[in-house]
Amino acid sequence: MTTGAMDTRLAETLAWPFFEDRHRTFATELAVWARTHLAPLVDHHDVDGSCRRLVRALGEGGWLRAAVPAAYGGLTPAFDVRTLCLVRETLAYETGLADFAFAMQGLGTGPISLFGSDELKQAYLPRVARGDSIAAFALSEPDAGSDVAAMSTVAVPDGPDHVRINGLKTWISNGGIADHYVVFVRTNEAPGARGISAFVVDAGTPGFEIGERIDVIAPHPLATLHFTDCRVPLARRVGPAGEGFKVAMATLDVFRSTVGAAALGLGRRALDEALGRAASRRMFGGVLGDLQLTQAGLADMATNIDAAALLVYRAAWTKDRGAARVTREAAMAKMFATEAAQATIDRAVQVFGGLGVKSGVKVEELYREIRALRIYEGATEVQKVVIGRELMKTAQTVAVQRAAE
Repeated sequence: MTTGAMDTRLAETLAWPFFEDRHRTFATELAVWARTHLAPLVDHHDVDGSCRRLVRALGEGGWLRAAVPAAYGGLTPAFDVRTLCLVRETLAYETGLADFAFAMQGLGTGPISLFGSDELKQAYLPRVARGDSIAAFALSEPDAGSDVAAMSTVAVPDGPDHVRINGLKTWISNGGIADHYVVFVRTNEAPGARGISAFVVDAGTPGFEIGERIDVIAPHPLATLHFTDCRVPLARRVGPAGEGFKVAMATLDVFRSTVGAAALGLGRRALDEALGRAASRRMFGGVLGDLQLTQAGLADMATNIDAAALLVYRAAWTKDRGAARVTREAAMAKMFATEAAQATIDRAVQVFGGLGVKSGVKVEELYREIRALRIYEGATEVQKVVIGRELMKTAQTVAVQRAAE
């Protein structure tokens, strides 16, 4: 990997019309900061400690301000999705754990930023922007991952001002280290997705315990959460009663594009690593990069990355331009970018040969990091269903309009 290659590609991307000068300045400064600050903070044998150090450093550097609105210590009046994507791409290029630390600060407070009362925003957002508090987003359950409406964790009234939560959440990022969790529960105002609400639950609340810690191939803090008669004030509800599904989907609508951006960063790093290896590995009287099959593979990698970048930043730009929802665009960006990055990283491992599967080599790390991105915040198969449904909605609307003419 060469700094020059990274800087050249960053400059090429920032020249696209999706961006304003403020994005170009921000991204360039972040890239320099990330190169000089992140590596000493990451110890893959101490994931919890690494994440705490990364959150603190991102807060002190001012980069977490991109994850909350300006009125509460943030950077812009509302979420600027292009900025969020640029942060995730840049951090993921350096280390996946830094991207994770930033992303969860945004996702774990996104519901509060979008739907919370001013009291909730004042209580939680400034601390997150400073890196003083770690956030988490608790939606998934053992039998309710992609099918959110199937959740069974329940909150029932307990007097006029509280609810009691009972149930279990799993695969929760930052589980065990977060200071607060936005927890989605069934409140049964209506059947299915229309009977879900969201509450902020602080770590240490009686009746709330961290259960199993979950080890995965690319270490991140993940855990199962247990709620047993956990008493939470009604004032901690995020958004109206029964509209938790709307809260969750609107939050994911903002952050789903950023998953594609993280994949883009991982893919870009893989391409740079592969280019460096192809240019230096001696083979058959020349270097590996002289072989046409190697060049063809590199061409596929570069094309996939550019196509992914265009989809990611189109979705982000569309949202920032005022679109109420970017469901189709974000799903396309997330689906294509994660799949393209997987293919790119796999090809990079192939370029490295046996060295590519050696623990501690960057492309081996990237190979483990990318896999989860094709699953979380909606697996590739779910994104295809989302895209198909959105296309059918448009087709049906057109059909109705033509019939009325």
